[in-house]
Amino acid sequence: MDDILRLEKINKSFPGVRALKDMSFSVKSGEIHAICGENGAGKSTLMKVISGVYKQDSGEIKFNGEKVNINNPNEALEMGISIIYQETSLFAEMTVLENLFLNHEIIKRAGIIKYIDYKSMENKIAGIFSNLNSNLDLYEKIKNIGMAQKQLVEIAKALTFNSRVLIMDEPTASLTLREVEALFEIIRKLKQQGVAIVYISHRLEEIFEVCDRVTVIRDGEFISCNNVSDTNKDKLVADMVGREITQYYPKTNVSIGDVFFEVKNLRQSQLLYNISLNIRKCEIVGISGLSGSGRTELAHAICGFTKIDSGELFMNGKPIQIHNYRDAMNAGIVYVSEDRARYGLIIKMNLKNNISLPQLNRISNVFFIDKLKETEMGKAAISSYEIKAPDENCIVEKLSGGNQQKVSVAKATALRPQLLILDEPTRGVDVNAKAEIHKLVGTLVQQGLSILIISSELPELLGMCDKIYVMNTGEIKQCFDRNEATQEKILKVALDNAS
Repeated sequence: MDDILRLEKINKSFPGVRALKDMSFSVKSGEIHAICGENGAGKSTLMKVISGVYKQDSGEIKFNGEKVNINNPNEALEMGISIIYQETSLFAEMTVLENLFLNHEIIKRAGIIKYIDYKSMENKIAGIFSNLNSNLDLYEKIKNIGMAQKQLVEIAKALTFNSRVLIMDEPTASLTLREVEALFEIIRKLKQQGVAIVYISHRLEEIFEVCDRVTVIRDGEFISCNNVSDTNKDKLVADMVGREITQYYPKTNVSIGDVFFEVKNLRQSQLLYNISLNIRKCEIVGISGLSGSGRTELAHAICGFTKIDSGELFMNGKPIQIHNYRDAMNAGIVYVSEDRARYGLIIKMNLKNNISLPQLNRISNVFFIDKLKETEMGKAAISSYEIKAPDENCIVEKLSGGNQQKVSVAKATALRPQLLILDEPTRGVDVNAKAEIHKLVGTLVQQGLSILIISSELPELLGMCDKIYVMNTGEIKQCFDRNEATQEKILKVALDNAS
């Protein structure tokens, strides 16, 4: 196979930052080529150069063997290069069909009158959907379909441009296990049709399952390119971080105490059914299950974000009443959301303000916030959690995903909780940041915290947790101790009778 797209010695700089340094990369027709690297390695900049969002400072781009200039995204689309971002760019109030052909509708004329030819658009997309094994309703509004279907619409939208190169940026980040498998089938089918796919993911196991080659980028530079069959996870990680990470899940040995938190027979209409669980002092407990199984809903119910119909909560053997999140915090329960940018942090605000925000009552009087204490809290967070920020006044938005997650945890633990609930604590962060967050979790249990982890990544739960509860359709179906839990056992319970 010949290269359909080749980049040679691409350089791109921004004020004070050299984002790409003599970066070279190529992908062949009918190939699935992964790109790996830590947050900030230059992956996004490289993709934006390919898709015309950025213009390189120097270097050549060749498409189908010919040197080309890609000056904007429209030129990339006309050439046959499409990109699907992690966050979908669809309009919720528009139909599937309207989104598919937005800004390139099929127009016909009747005399001097122009009109949109919906029938022709239906016919064109019918062939694409047939190839993707989809029967999605073209006239359903985007707001009424699930994340996996939205991902399918994005892929089909790219194919309406007759794309020959399809860039997929973290395509599985919001998908369930079943949806991921369905997406992989679509990707393999596109490969058979000769589409070149550039696949960006932090989930290394996906790369070994679906990709042909993998290129590693570090600090804006090309590090390595190998056939997937000729490398392994350890080699990729070493290339990405520039050193060996010998342990992905550094389990800390601590003395686990008695049960101090219990949930008994918790029910929530249409969502949760007779949930019972317990957590011991200094214990790390996992919650596994498919998306929609009730994992996050359970966390929200415990923390008072949503009202429960019945059930009891106990702390140190005594019943507690939690009607809202303030009650939960007062009881010693703190929650770190899976969506840090929306619910965990105010990303336009600086680091110290984020840390102090939930406890302004502790560092202020009626009229004034104690700015010195606020600064001290920000500095302490940077030091204790090894947050890579220039100082406590750094705007959180400017930090990498992994460091933003550390700020979320620092903000939560500044409240001195007894139980910390981490919902998808490593979603969207690179492998090095994951290892740092896992190490941080171990440090927290050494300090006496108990931790409840909700995660879609089974290796994370298996590596970090002392026991794992498996949820399915709003119920806890089984609990596995660390020494008996396996990926196969957990998946069997999670998938059993799941819709």
